[in-house]
Amino acid sequence: MRSTKICGNKRGETIMTETLTQNDMRVVIIPPKSQEEIKHSKRLRVAAYCRVSTDEKEQINSYKAQIEYYTEKINKNPEWQMAGIFADEGISGTQAKKRPEFLKMIRLCRQGKIDLILTKSFSRFARNTVDSIDYIRELRALGIGVVSEKENMNTLNEDSEMLITILSCFAQAESESISKNVSWGIHQSFKNGKVPIKYSTLLGYRKGENDLPEIVPDEAEIVKEIYRRYLDGMSLRQIADTLNSRGIKTKHKNTAWTPETVKGILKNEKYSGDAILQKTYVTDCITKTTRKNNGELPMYIVKNHHDPIISRNDFNRVQEEMARRSAKRTIAEKLTKTEQGKYSAKYALSELLICGECGTHYRRVTWTAKGFKEIKWRCINRIQYGKKKCHNSPTVDEEPLQRAIVSAINEFCEVRNDVAKVLRESVTEEFDVNLNGSVQAAQRRIDELAHNIDELIKLATVPESAATVMADIEKFSEEMKALREFIEAEKLKQAKTEQSTAELDMVLKRLENEDFAITEYDDLVVRQLIEKVTVIDKNTITVTFKGGIEIRKELDSGN
Repeated sequence: MRSTKICGNKRGETIMTETLTQNDMRVVIIPPKSQEEIKHSKRLRVAAYCRVSTDEKEQINSYKAQIEYYTEKINKNPEWQMAGIFADEGISGTQAKKRPEFLKMIRLCRQGKIDLILTKSFSRFARNTVDSIDYIRELRALGIGVVSEKENMNTLNEDSEMLITILSCFAQAESESISKNVSWGIHQSFKNGKVPIKYSTLLGYRKGENDLPEIVPDEAEIVKEIYRRYLDGMSLRQIADTLNSRGIKTKHKNTAWTPETVKGILKNEKYSGDAILQKTYVTDCITKTTRKNNGELPMYIVKNHHDPIISRNDFNRVQEEMARRSAKRTIAEKLTKTEQGKYSAKYALSELLICGECGTHYRRVTWTAKGFKEIKWRCINRIQYGKKKCHNSPTVDEEPLQRAIVSAINEFCEVRNDVAKVLRESVTEEFDVNLNGSVQAAQRRIDELAHNIDELIKLATVPESAATVMADIEKFSEEMKALREFIEAEKLKQAKTEQSTAELDMVLKRLENEDFAITEYDDLVVRQLIEKVTVIDKNTITVTFKGGIEIRKELDSGN
C-alpha cells in the first residue's frame, strides 16, 4: 500500500510525495555460484610439500626432481597461483617439529596465504598418524585441502578421513619397520667392530687411511696435558682455566673450555685406543628420544681399534682417580664430619698429609690469637673427638712442614738415579719370582688335586671305602681352596707391583726431563712426586714418593 503526502517548499511550491509501506517490501534471492564459477573467479594459491627421508645421493636426486615437477605443475595451471614449494631434505619425517619447511608451510596456511597443498603421497606428508590427522583436520577447518597424487584424494572431501587414517597408520608402521631394520644393521656393524667416529668433536684425531683415526700431533699434546694435569691433582675447573688462559680452544665449534668439556676428554676411552659402542640408544622411531644405556641393551668394546694417545695404564689411573674424588664427595655428604670432604685441588696436603697414629688425614686450620693469624695442620679425628680417638697426634705449623717437604724433594732429586736402579731391580726380581715361581707351582698343585679328586669319586661307589674317600675328598678340596686364595693374593700383589713400577717410571721420566729442585714449597710439584706425608710426631715426618721411596725429615722451627 502506498500513501500520498502534500507539502510545500521554501519557494511556496506544492509537492506531492509517496511513501512505501511494509506491504510493498520484497526479498530477492541471489543463487550460489557453482564450484566451477568460484574457481574461475579467483586463482587458487597452491603450494607443494616434498620430502626425502635420507641424504643419500639417489634420494637427493629424487628430492630435486620433486621440486622441479611441482614448480612446473603449478605454473602451467592458469587457475593456480604459486604459493611456494616447501621441501625438507635428509630429515626424518616421523615428527613434524623436525621439519622446518613443513612448519613454515603450516604457518602460512594459518595466515591465510595458502588455499591448497599438493604432495606426492600421505607418507611424504607425515609418517606419524597423530601428526598427520591433527594437521589435516586443522587445515580442513581453515578450508585448505591436501591433495595426494598417489592416493588420488583431496582431504576436503567428506569421506576422506577414514582412508587417511588407514594410510597414515600404514606409513607409521613402515617407519617403525625401517627403524627396526636400521637398528638391526647398526647392531650387526657393532658386532663386527665397525666404529662410527665424529671427528668434528674428537680432539686429537682426524680421519686417516682405511677410515681409521689418525693422530693429530698438536691436538694430541693438549689431550696428554689434560690427563697429566689431572693426575697431578688439578681439578677440572683448574685445567679448563689453564687452557683458556693460554687461548687454546676446544675442537667443538672453537669454543672455550669448561669443566664438563675436560671431563668428557678424561672419560673418553678412544684416547686409549679402544672404542665402546652403543653407549646410548633411541627409545622409539617416533619420538627419537636418546637415553644413556645403563644396561638395557648390550654394549660392545672394540679393543686396540686405533693408535692410542694415552696409555691404557694412565687412562685407567684417571678413571680410578675420578671415582676416588667422586666417592669422597658422596661419603662426606652422608657420613661423619671427620671425613675428608669433597676433593680439594687447592692444597695438596689435604690429600697427602696423614696422622701416623690413627691414619686419618690432616686438615688445614687457621688459629687467631690477639689479632695474629697462624696456619696449622691438625688430625681430623683430633679436631672432631679430641683425645678420644687419637691420643697423641701433634698440631703441625705449616711453614716448618713445607720446608721439610722441600728438603725431602731436593734430596730425592739428588739420589734419584742410584735409588731408581735399586728399586727397579728389586721390583723386577719380586715380580719374576711371583709370576714364574709360586703362582705356577700352586696352579700345578691344584691340577694335581683335581685329578686325585676325580679318581676318588670313582672309588666312592664302593660302600666299604666311601667314608674314607669322602674324608680325603674334603681334605683335598680345602687345600684347593687355600691354593686358589693364595693365587688371588699373589695376583693382587703383582698388580700393585706393576702399578708401583709404572708410577716409578713416570716419576723418573719427569725427573730426567724437568728440574724439580725447588727453593720454595710448590703444591703442583708435591702432587707430581709425592704419594703421602706421614706425621710421626711433633718433630718428624716421613715423605713417601711415588714408586715407594721414603725419606725421613725433621721439622725445624725456622729460628
